[in-house]
Amino acid sequence: MSDIIRLLPDNIANQIAAGEVVQRPASVVKELLENALDAGATTIKLIVKDAGKQLVQVIDNGKGMSSWDARKCFERHATSKIATADDLFALFTFGFRGEAMASIAAVAQVELKTRMPLEETGTYVRIEASEVLEHQTTATLVGTSISVKNLFYNVPARRNFLKSNPVEMRHIMEEFTRAALAYPSIAFSMYHNDLEIFQLQEESLSKRIINVLGQSYREQQIPCKEETDVVQIHGYIGKPESAKKSKGDQFFFVNNRYIKSGYLHHAIQHAYEDLVPSDAYPFYVLFLQVPPHTIDVNVHPTKTEIKFEDEKTIYAILKASIKKALGSHNMVPSLDFDFDVNVSSFAQLYPDRSAQKDPADIGIQTKYKSSGDTFSGGARWDILMQQLDDNRTEPEQTQVFNEGIRLSSKINSPTTFSKEELFLENPATFQLHQRYIISHVKSGVLLVDQQAAHERILFEKYEAQLTNKLGISQQFLFPQTLQLSPSDFVLVKEMEDDLKKVGFVINTFSNDTIVINGVPADGISGKEKDLFEGLIEQFKTNRDTFRLSPKENLARSLAKRSAIKSGTKLTVMEMNALIDQLFACKTPNFAPDGNQTLILLDMQRIAQMFQ
Repeated sequence: MSDIIRLLPDNIANQIAAGEVVQRPASVVKELLENALDAGATTIKLIVKDAGKQLVQVIDNGKGMSSWDARKCFERHATSKIATADDLFALFTFGFRGEAMASIAAVAQVELKTRMPLEETGTYVRIEASEVLEHQTTATLVGTSISVKNLFYNVPARRNFLKSNPVEMRHIMEEFTRAALAYPSIAFSMYHNDLEIFQLQEESLSKRIINVLGQSYREQQIPCKEETDVVQIHGYIGKPESAKKSKGDQFFFVNNRYIKSGYLHHAIQHAYEDLVPSDAYPFYVLFLQVPPHTIDVNVHPTKTEIKFEDEKTIYAILKASIKKALGSHNMVPSLDFDFDVNVSSFAQLYPDRSAQKDPADIGIQTKYKSSGDTFSGGARWDILMQQLDDNRTEPEQTQVFNEGIRLSSKINSPTTFSKEELFLENPATFQLHQRYIISHVKSGVLLVDQQAAHERILFEKYEAQLTNKLGISQQFLFPQTLQLSPSDFVLVKEMEDDLKKVGFVINTFSNDTIVINGVPADGISGKEKDLFEGLIEQFKTNRDTFRLSPKENLARSLAKRSAIKSGTKLTVMEMNALIDQLFACKTPNFAPDGNQTLILLDMQRIAQMFQ
């Protein structure tokens, strides 16, 4: 039998490595920016065309390379950082495995121009699919310019898996943002299709945060600093009221390397636990400096995950430093023995949400009046509410995916209740605590959650508009301008066509500002800017949590933000109209997120409550 094991050719081995290192244009951006930073550049320019599919170019004024190095950098496992195994644990630089340039050159057309400061001429290298086509002397500026053209041109299957330009551009923006935040002392600029996106000068970290993430962070930053023998911490955290329902504005840098760490994020969430809801995410840009021999950065191909030698100690120090920073800026609630601390801080920071809480849920004994009689909110309502919960029809068990949670199909089940069978000719309808609608029906009592019901109504309406392009717009006499962070601006451009279908009329004013000329006709009057900002945040929350198509995400997000909220007083006419519209829906029983919109208590069930 002949031998069957053989060594792979270099070009195939490089393509295999590229599968791990180069996943999309943003991967190329990350590697090239890190090379520029390693080269000691003080000015870095990123040029992108067609969301990186046509071109990714990085120009720096770093130390450049010799002719020999310019050629060898495209060889696999060629690196200037590692000589012995011990060097792996003494790294302060980024690229060290020698895979990136070889992997990029295997799946793209690459041109390199470089020159060292003391040299009169530089070097030009052109390489395609790992094959060197040109290597010669050229005139060029000090530093390095690398152009990566037509990514995956020789791997069509990989190119077909790339997402739309707005999606790929969003990933590129994320990589650029991380690099720009990590090095505020370096000037960065970014251009997409010849349009300037960023022009960042050397500045302080505080100003860099504002210029990268948006002007809304000008008043939200709290400095955080701590120095110990184990770790040094510095950076900024956000005020509790700036916490958002979506992730995205949380940045950890360990020895100036961006990392993802759910463990350290938990330490911050724990420090904020009395100040923000558990499902909100506070903003932070934090730098941790640790001895390089106490961490292992070589545990993931993208090097965004690291291992700490003593992570429990770092967790404790980080949590304590966050609490100290919050306390020094009077963000920690003071003790008042007349009322519950947690309740008061929650109510002050989130008055709209705290108003939605049932008094029994937050431990306050409230007096209610009904027909002149007074009874305690701490009476046997717990039993009643438990019985109501027992009577619910539980949604089917959710399925958990790697990318998030998808609600089961039961939310789209056929109608369980028929309006004609349920309602009396002249039903009595009233509102309970401006949260639930209670209606007298033939077999008993119908309870409707007004917010969930309205979300279902609006969701089906917006879903139909996205399909049929029938959204009606309410035009403004005086257009409103809205400044966005660069990443949110890219997201809005990604959603622009669908936004127009549901009634939004928006135009681009600058690289980070849009003009709102109109909103859906049934939008929240007088709060159009809040509606749009909330829509963006809700869209990002859904994107991070659920596996949804962009259209369904937009319909859900807009319904969530436009629906009447618990605590809104309704007239009898409005309540009856809401019930009529709910039963006209294809799926009246469930809100888009799977929560029930209504519960039927028949007479038999009510009788059992009294036994």
